[in-house]
Amino acid sequence: MTPKTARWQRSLADAFDSVDALLTYLELTPDELPILRDYPAFPLKVPRGFAARMEPGNPNDPLLRQVLPLGAELHAYPGYSRDPVGDLHAIAAPGVIHKYAGRVLLVATGGCAVHCRYCFRRNFPYAEQQLSRSKLALALDYIAERPDIHEVILSGGDPLLLSDDKLFNLLTALAGIGHIRRIRIHSRIPIVLPERMTDTLLDYLSGLAVSIVLVVHANHANELSSDVGAILNRWRRRGITLLNQSVLLAGINDNVDALCNLSEKLFGFGILPYYLHLLDKAAGVGHFEVAEDTAKQLLQRMQRTLPGYLVPKLVKECAGEPNKTSIL
Repeated sequence: MTPKTARWQRSLADAFDSVDALLTYLELTPDELPILRDYPAFPLKVPRGFAARMEPGNPNDPLLRQVLPLGAELHAYPGYSRDPVGDLHAIAAPGVIHKYAGRVLLVATGGCAVHCRYCFRRNFPYAEQQLSRSKLALALDYIAERPDIHEVILSGGDPLLLSDDKLFNLLTALAGIGHIRRIRIHSRIPIVLPERMTDTLLDYLSGLAVSIVLVVHANHANELSSDVGAILNRWRRRGITLLNQSVLLAGINDNVDALCNLSEKLFGFGILPYYLHLLDKAAGVGHFEVAEDTAKQLLQRMQRTLPGYLVPKLVKECAGEPNKTSIL
């Protein structure tokens, strides 16, 4: 294990896992907030570096709001379910979700560096889909036997939470399948745990024979620290395509200033705004919903404010549809 790898693992182990400890760190009084203290099915998890970007004393900080468990998560909202985008019906092999033509999603791990309260896979049965050696072989066989698959999307959980050995072995196997042209990595880790983005990882990815696309996930400009920017700019200069996807979240980024600031800051870090998702209606996340009409108005205002390449596509995912649905 290299010293840099050890550093990110130590940071991960030191993450906040207590609501009271996080709020005390932020100079907030737990008893004054409608928090959900004990929720073992989806407990709090926040790296300290990400918490350091939150404003002390502000219970409405947009980063805190994304990770703080609230009692509203227990409310049953109409139309919300445990499998809002139809992942379970699209499982074609262990860990393989095959919804769209030409590409598959591989659930590389169930673990994440941060527990975002709006997560659409918060109820996903990761234990059943965990890629043991035998299940991984079945997943790779499924991909190898279908020459119409040209892109593999690594997701989870967060695929960059895998150790270097496990991640590199997986990527090597995928890159060795002749009809795979691209590997797309969806990860929140570059934003919340930038220590993981080591030179060793960059050297490996930039040396693969297939194209690598890294889709990061930031919802608010305050998430983009100077450390994150320096790291991702270096990755872009090494030929890694960088995109960002966001989720439109009530009370967090549901205003045009927040969305425009995010796009501008992303581009300054070498990242192109890609998707702005309407909330996936997973059980426990209904308090984050922004109405579709409101989302359309926000995007129209962004279009009047920003150049087109800084305006993300406004989309929603509907179970059973052959692609994401564009709203505008």
